[in-house]
Amino acid sequence: MDEACQILNVGPGKMGNIELEAVTERFKRLFDLNDPKKGGSFYLQSKILRARERIEREVQGHQRVAEREKELREGFKPKFTKED
Repeated sequence: MDEACQILNVGPGKMGNIELEAVTERFKRLFDLNDPKKGGSFYLQSKILRARERIEREVQGHQRVAEREKELREGFKPKFTKED
């Protein structure tokens, strides 16, 4: 995770608090700068892509855990609909 944050130059912060918008902006800029058709590196593009995917997976995982913990604190409240 640290390497992914370094590649995209985003602070690791508290997991789940990384702004995915900033990650996406940096990803697009770096990915375009390393376009092989413009003299860039396919290898670097792949590192940039994998870094974005890794950060997104980590953030989404932490968000799911936070949602489950919130549900446990507040109690599970299923929504039932009355069928006629």
